[in-house]
Amino acid sequence: MDRTRLASLRRLEHFTGRSLVGLLAVVGVGSGFGLLLMMVRFGWDPLYRVDHGVAEELNDVVSEHRPLVTVLHALTDLGGRPIMMWLVVIVVISLLIRGQRRLAAYLVVTGVGALMLDPSLKILIGRLRPVVDVPVASAPGNSFPSGHALGSTVAYGAMLLIFLPVVSRRLKPLAISAFAGIVVLVGLTRVALGVHYVSDVLAGWLLGLTWLGVTAYAFRLWRREAGQAVPPITEGIEPEAADEIAPAPQERHMLPHPRSATAEILTGWVLVFGVLFVFGLLVSRYTEGTVIGTFDAEVNRWLADHRTPALNEVSWWLSKAGDTHAILGVSLVFCPLAVATLRRWRPVLFLALVLFGELGLFLATAAAVGRARPEVPHLDGPLPTSSFPSGHIAATLCLYAAIAIIVMPCTDRWWRWLTVVAAVVMPAAVAVSRMYRGMHHPTDVVGAVLLSAMWVSLLWWVVRPDAPDTDAPDTGGGLVAVPAQRRRLMAPAPAART
Repeated sequence: MDRTRLASLRRLEHFTGRSLVGLLAVVGVGSGFGLLLMMVRFGWDPLYRVDHGVAEELNDVVSEHRPLVTVLHALTDLGGRPIMMWLVVIVVISLLIRGQRRLAAYLVVTGVGALMLDPSLKILIGRLRPVVDVPVASAPGNSFPSGHALGSTVAYGAMLLIFLPVVSRRLKPLAISAFAGIVVLVGLTRVALGVHYVSDVLAGWLLGLTWLGVTAYAFRLWRREAGQAVPPITEGIEPEAADEIAPAPQERHMLPHPRSATAEILTGWVLVFGVLFVFGLLVSRYTEGTVIGTFDAEVNRWLADHRTPALNEVSWWLSKAGDTHAILGVSLVFCPLAVATLRRWRPVLFLALVLFGELGLFLATAAAVGRARPEVPHLDGPLPTSSFPSGHIAATLCLYAAIAIIVMPCTDRWWRWLTVVAAVVMPAAVAVSRMYRGMHHPTDVVGAVLLSAMWVSLLWWVVRPDAPDTDAPDTGGGLVAVPAQRRRLMAPAPAART
């Protein structure tokens, strides 16, 4: 009994010591933010001179280099609300799929708190954004504190604390350095683009660290009240969840035979390109005056004659469903969720090869064939690529067909057929919209279907996205989780009582 009490007292002593150090750190960072807020609120002259001087000097340098402005815009998006929201939502859903409700709740509370702190403080302080000689960027709302600096600190920091248990001890310093590097880089871009003062960014970092410390401390207290040990923060906030939150175990062979599979994919790509090139030359240069040529022209003319403002609006939205942003957006949602559900990398490799291969085939074929757009008014204006084949339709077909191929073998639930419906309906809708808007001939659509059918079939045959990694070792918390997870997915729904 004495030994049990002694061990309990030691655990309490360690927890108390770590908690006091953590509280002192949080209080120190929070005090720094409060001091900075007061200096900004009362217009402390030395800070005013530094803020405005740095803003003017950076604007003089940045405004003269347009490529640098483009790079800064791309980097600053890493701390923007769209990417932050995407990351948090995807991670939360993935954690819920893995049964980690406490970690999901921690991330939601931390993220929502940051979302509330940013606008409320901006309204309270009411500081205007910098005014520079040559504006290279703009942002809505007030300036203090920087929402990008605050949001990136909280979002990336919370995910770092969640996934630290997955990182090996040797790589943990690298992971922490990567987190700090991204957060610092985002903050610097806000100053360089002239949308925030230096003190705005410093305040965002300090406030983000303070809020991150408060929520991490609250989570550790939650663990303590639940009777769990409270590990050092360098081990993450839930070390025992490492096996469950690891994205996927290491697959020994993501391709059955890597060298031969690579050769088959490259050879197949060249053959598919050859077939598309020949077909493209035939329909673009040798069909004039034939039934095929007449059909192409008449369909485009009929669609152009029946345009209305309402249909123009609908066709624009349907056409956007097949552009690069939409394809990339769907992929960035599906791939993390597929890994979270299946615990395998091979399906994601299959989808990535499908999309990158399709892009290469489309660009190469369009450049080689060089077919003119239909001779009707073009609602989308001039485009840099030629008409054959349709890149929008091919990308949509490849994406949704690949998703259906990945999902169908994984479950026998009724909803799997929705992926098949999407693989038919989405490309058909995009195809009609592209022809309606005068951007493609019907035979361009046939070329896109031919490209998608050959390329997806080739990759399915080579990659076999649903095949198990039979050579992988049994690591306890590793690949053995794959069959169990898939059994849960494939388990039929319980029969209704009669």
